[in-house]
Amino acid sequence: MEFKDHVCELLNTIDVCQVFFDITVNFDLTKNYLDLIITYTTLMILLSRIEERKAIIGLYNYAHEMTHGASDREYPRLGQMIVDYENPLKKMMEEFVPHSKALSDALISLQMVYPRRNLSADQWRNAQLLSLISAPSTMLNPAQSDTMPCEYLSLDTMEKWIIFGFILCHGVLNSDATALTLWKLALQSSSCLALFRDEVFHIHKAAEDLFVNIRGYNKRINDIRECKEAAVSHAGSMHRERRKFLRSALKELATVLSDQPGLLGPKALFVFMALSFARDEIIWLLRHADNMPKKSADDFIDKYHQAEVQMELNRSFLPATYPLMCSPLYCDAVIINLSVCPEDESIIMSSFVNTMTSLSVKQVEDGEVFDFRGMRLDWFRLQAYTSVSKASLGLADHRELGKMMNTIIFHTKMVDSLVEMLVETSDLSIFCFYSRAFEKMFQQCLELPSQSRYSIAFPLLCTHFMSCTHELCPEERHHIGDRSLSLCNMFLDEMAKQARNLITDICTEQCTLSDQLLPKHCAKTISQAVNKKSKKQTGKKGEPEREKPGVESMRKNRLVVTNLDKLHTALSELLVPTSKPTQRRESPNLSELNYVQVDITRVFNNVPPSTKRQHLDSHGKPTLLPVCTQMNGGGRGGPPITSLQLLKGKRNPFGMSQIEKPLSSKLVVENVEVLTQMRTSFDKPDQMAALFKRLSSVDSVLKRMTIIGVILSFRSLAQEALRDVLSYHIPFLVSSIEDFKDHIPRETDMKVAMNVYELSSAAGLPCEIDPALVVALSSQKSGHCNNIHCLAKAINQIAAALFTIHKGSIEDRLKEFLALASSSLLKIGQETDKTTTRNRESVYLLLDMIVQESPFLTMDLLESCFPYVLLRNAYHAVYKQSVTSSA
Repeated sequence: MEFKDHVCELLNTIDVCQVFFDITVNFDLTKNYLDLIITYTTLMILLSRIEERKAIIGLYNYAHEMTHGASDREYPRLGQMIVDYENPLKKMMEEFVPHSKALSDALISLQMVYPRRNLSADQWRNAQLLSLISAPSTMLNPAQSDTMPCEYLSLDTMEKWIIFGFILCHGVLNSDATALTLWKLALQSSSCLALFRDEVFHIHKAAEDLFVNIRGYNKRINDIRECKEAAVSHAGSMHRERRKFLRSALKELATVLSDQPGLLGPKALFVFMALSFARDEIIWLLRHADNMPKKSADDFIDKYHQAEVQMELNRSFLPATYPLMCSPLYCDAVIINLSVCPEDESIIMSSFVNTMTSLSVKQVEDGEVFDFRGMRLDWFRLQAYTSVSKASLGLADHRELGKMMNTIIFHTKMVDSLVEMLVETSDLSIFCFYSRAFEKMFQQCLELPSQSRYSIAFPLLCTHFMSCTHELCPEERHHIGDRSLSLCNMFLDEMAKQARNLITDICTEQCTLSDQLLPKHCAKTISQAVNKKSKKQTGKKGEPEREKPGVESMRKNRLVVTNLDKLHTALSELLVPTSKPTQRRESPNLSELNYVQVDITRVFNNVPPSTKRQHLDSHGKPTLLPVCTQMNGGGRGGPPITSLQLLKGKRNPFGMSQIEKPLSSKLVVENVEVLTQMRTSFDKPDQMAALFKRLSSVDSVLKRMTIIGVILSFRSLAQEALRDVLSYHIPFLVSSIEDFKDHIPRETDMKVAMNVYELSSAAGLPCEIDPALVVALSSQKSGHCNNIHCLAKAINQIAAALFTIHKGSIEDRLKEFLALASSSLLKIGQETDKTTTRNRESVYLLLDMIVQESPFLTMDLLESCFPYVLLRNAYHAVYKQSVTSSA
C-alpha cells in the first residue's frame, strides 16, 4: 500500500509539473520514469496471481490484532485494493488516464531507438554491425553516437515499456501512427514477456481480452491477431538468424580485441553493444522455448547456444582502466552559449566543467582511483530541474547539451563503473530459475565435440546467480548461493567424468592396437604365407583379408579420421579451457590473420626472402630493418625486454637474420706457432710462462672477445624476446621445433644438425652451436662495443662455431682449452709480481663462467684440473672488494 501511494503521488506530481521526457535527451530521467511504471504494473499483476491472497490478508490482520490488540488501520484499504485489482490491467488503464500525456511522450521518444535495435539479421549483416574491420581506415576512431546509452539498452526492457505502456495509455494508439507502429513491432517480436524471474505474461491474449470490451477497438483487436500470427510464424526464425549472426560477430570481435587490445578504448561501445545484444537473444530463447506455440520447433532448439553463452561470458578482454575521452573544452563552450542559466543549474554546470578540466592522463598513470558517481547524480538532478515546464533553462530547448552530457556520462562509467556496466549488459542470472533448461544445454554441449570447449561457460555462469538477489530480501542469498554452488559442482563433476571416459576409451583403443602386435596374431599371417607359397587354397572363398597392424596410420589425406582421432579431438576440445595456449592464437595458420580481404597466406608464400630484407620501402623511405640493425646493447644499460619483444614482433625470422649478421665479429688469428706450442706444453709451467710473453696483441684479442661477447649477449636477449613472441602466436609450432632440437642425436651428420639449429635459432631457441655465427665466421668477420663480463659467452660461441667450420670435435677442443687455461691460472697463483697478478680473482671467476655457459664442459671436469677452493676464495675476495669500493 505504501509503495502504491508513493507511486501515485509521484505520478501526479510529474503531471502537474508537465515534465518533458525524451530517451535521447534526458536518458536517466526517462528510463527511471518508465522503469517505475513497469515495476508498478508488474507488481500489481503478480499480486493478482496469488491464489490465496484474501486469506493471506486476513491472517495478517488477525496476527496484527493478536500482537497489537487492534487491527491494522490500513487493512480496509488493503482489502479494497485486492478486490479492485482482480483484473489489474483493466483497473490501471482507468487509473492512468490522467497520466497518458507524459507516458505516451516518453514511449514515442523510443521511435529512433527501438526500430533501430529490432532489425533482422540480414539488415545487421548488411550494415556490418559490430565489425571493427569493415572500415580499416576508421578502425582507430572512437565509436561515438548521439544516443550513447541507448545503443546498449536492453531490447527486452524496451519491449516491456512499449507493450505495457501503450496498454495503459491505449488511447494514443488510435491518434498517433508512430505509437501504433512501435506497438505492432513489439507485438510481432515476442509472444510473452518476463514479469519476474520465470513468471511470464502472454501479451496477445491479455491485450485482446482487455480491448474486446472497449467500443471502437475492432481495428486494434485485428492488429493484435495479425501480430500474434506474425510472431508465431516468423519470430522464431528471425531470432534464430540473429543468434547465428551474433555468434560469428562476437567471435570476430573477441579475436580482434584479443590480438589488438589497444582498440578497447575507442571501441568500448561496441563491446557493450555486443554483450547486450547477445544477452537479449539468450533470454528471449530461454523465455520462449516453453511458452510459445511453435510452428517450427527447430527455431527453438539451438545446439550452438552454449557458444553464444561462452562469448557472452568472455569478459577478459575488457580494459581494467579506460582512457578519458571527455571533452572539457567542448563542454565549456556549450555551457557558455546557454542563453539563461539559473543559479542552481549554474552551480551544477560549473562543477561539471571543473571536474572534467581537472582530469589528466597522469592521474591514470599514477593509478589514482576515480569516482564520478557524484557527477552522474548531479546530471540526474539537473535533468529533473530542466525538464519541468516552467524551468528557466529548458532541456527540451537545448537537446545538444543533453546528448553531449549523456556521452560524457558513458565515458565516466568506463572509468569507475565497469563492473556495474557488465552486470547491466551481460547478467545471465535468469538461468538460476530455469535450471532444467540450463542443465539440458550443458548436456548438449558435452555431447557435441565441437562445442565441448565451451562447457566451462556453465560453471562460470553460476557466479552470476548472486546478481539476482536484493538487499530487501537477504534471506534469499543463502538459498540462491547454495543453488549456485551445487550446480557449479555438478557441471565440473560431469566435465571431469567426460574427460575420464574419453581417456579410458583412448587407453582401450591403444590397448587394442597394442594387442594386434602380439605374437599370437601372426600365426594366421604365417599360415597364409605358407599356403600361398605351396599354392594351397584354405579358408572360405571371398573371406576378407585381415588388416595388418599399423594400417590405420596409412592415410592419403587428413579427411579420413579414425576412432582414435575422434577421441583425441574430443578430449582436446574438452580440455581447451584449461590450456593456456588456447587463450592465445590457437593455430599457426597464417589464414587466421586474414582480417581484411587479402589472401595473407599467398602473399607470404609469394614474396621472396630477399624482398623481406630491404632497407628502403617503395617510397624510398627507410624501413624498420636499418633501425633494428643499428640497435646496440652497449654497456650495462641494454635495451629493455619489452622493447626487444616489440622489435621481434615487428620483424620476422628473415629480418632478424639481418640484425644478427653484424653481431658476428672478426677475430684475427695470430701467433699460430706460439699457440701450437702452448697447446702441447700446458703441463710445463716454466715453458708456458716463456711462451706467453711471446704472444702479441693480447689486449687486442681480449677487447675483441669482449666485443663479441657483448654482441652475443644482446643477440641472446633478442632471441629470448623472439621466443616469447612466437610462443604467444604459434605455441604448437614452437613446441614442435623444440622437439626437433632436443632429440637430435649427437652422432647426426653436421650438415643435418646445422639445418635443425638454423630452424631452432629462427624460432628464438638457444642452440649448442650458433648457426648465424658459423655462417658469419666462415664469410665476414667484424666486431663492435665493450664489456668484460661477456667473455664467457664469446669464448663458448666462437669455439663452437670455429671447430664446426674446421670439422673438429668441439668437446675435445674445449677440454684442451680448459686444461691450458687452468694451467696458466695456476701458474699466475704462484707469481708475486703485482702487475702479473692484477685482477687474478676476477679471472678465476671468468673461468668458472666459461664452464657454466658451455654445454660441452662440466663442473666435475673443472674441479679435476682447477681446485674449487680457489674459486670459493675468489668469490669472497671479489665480493669484499666490491663492498669496499661501493662504500
